Amino acid sequence: KENKMKNLKKNGGFTLIELIMVMIILGVLAAVAIPRYAETIENAEEAQEDAVITNVGAALENYAMHKMIDSGRRIWPDNPFTALKVMPSTYTEDGTNADSDNEWTFVEGDPNHITHQRSDNTRWKWLYDEGINTGTDLDTTGTLGPRQAL
Repeated sequence: KENKMKNLKKNGGFTLIELIMVMIILGVLAAVAIPRYAETIENAEEAQEDAVITNVGAALENYAMHKMIDSGRRIWPDNPFTALKVMPSTYTEDGTNADSDNEWTFVEGDPNHITHQRSDNTRWKWLYDEGINTGTDLDTTGTLGPRQAL
């Protein structure tokens, strides 16, 4: 009977101290890992935004070069997304600021701007000025500004 009791004690599982230590270790790991995970997501979304805006900028220059060949004037379109051959899949033409995850929009106003909403619900904008397109020597190519919080 004593042998049976010794075997039961050996196979009884973890002690309360061991369980508490595991919980403490998991808590410390979570405290370190969760902020890093959030930062990684933010960096990935920023890189994705940079890629889209870089593509828009390149498309605008391509558009301006084609207009130069066609009309002798380097001009940009009213809506910068129309210069793209393939628009972002989450682009919407509702004319309002982005209000759902990963949505891209163009808002005509004072000033015109491109907007994007990230998955953490933060919104960013890039000012867009299509320049002057009057068909005279006063015509200017537009500008696409840096990222700003919306």
